[in-house]
Amino acid sequence: MAEAITDHLVRDGQDGRELDPHALARVIGEAAGGTGCALVIGTHRFQWGDGGSWLEHDLGHGDVLAIAPESTGPLPGVAAVLGAPVAAIRLAQWTDRLRRDGDATARALVDDRWRAAAEMEAERRGLERNLHDGAQHHLVALRMSLALAEHALAAGDGRERVADLLAQLENAERVLIETAAGIVPGTLVTDGLAAALRTELARHGNVTLDTGRLRRRYPTPVESAVYYVVLEAVNNARKHAEGAPVRVLVWDSYRGLEFAVIDDGPGYTVAAPNAGLPNLAARAASVGGAVEVHSAPGAGTTISGIVPI
Repeated sequence: MAEAITDHLVRDGQDGRELDPHALARVIGEAAGGTGCALVIGTHRFQWGDGGSWLEHDLGHGDVLAIAPESTGPLPGVAAVLGAPVAAIRLAQWTDRLRRDGDATARALVDDRWRAAAEMEAERRGLERNLHDGAQHHLVALRMSLALAEHALAAGDGRERVADLLAQLENAERVLIETAAGIVPGTLVTDGLAAALRTELARHGNVTLDTGRLRRRYPTPVESAVYYVVLEAVNNARKHAEGAPVRVLVWDSYRGLEFAVIDDGPGYTVAAPNAGLPNLAARAASVGGAVEVHSAPGAGTTISGIVPI
């Protein structure tokens, strides 16, 4: 039997074929005159044939050779012959496991890289929105104040205007620094949405704020999103409907946190109620909300939205 096993191993080696554990079990079983043979190597079982009872032979290192039927008797010398091929099979198992682990690690690394890239892009877009919706609001106000200051200087009365401009510059610088650092306005965190909007909109004489029906707090991401949407909507109204009165309303309803920015400007033709201001829509959608734009030439513009409960 040992000679038959050796011949099988030599033929496979000469033919350049990889060692087949199932074929090896068949050769051993046939050489032993059994009806079945099983090689248990590591955690794998390679079996040929079958049998009602098995005679097990320890190959060392936890490996087992089993022959059926049990009447076949002991297999002297088999362990010595099978030492090298069993070691080769075990090594192939380890190699395959390491390859699969390596593939899994490589896939996880690729996934982590994609996830990190996506998170970086999300952060970049968030910073871009914050700069656009928050800091730009101050810069537009500053530009309009410069125009007023220029007019006042021409009339010989510009000292107060210059002082106001310096204050606005300091405020714009503060907002830019906080936005770049990812800091939510302190008033928004401590005192809520109504207080934060009052602080930001108080300096604009043509903007009125009504938060009388806003009686409860919402999670910071929700209040932050609505805060920036409202500021951007006011900013758009002051740019495109310069000098027109602007009303801001924020209130609680049975549906959730609702808001509206209404101006009495010239208005424009809107293709669809939710078209025209994708940045606002994206900001509201980030917290599960939605924004609609209603406008018509000569009828002003209303930007409304809701973040559902």
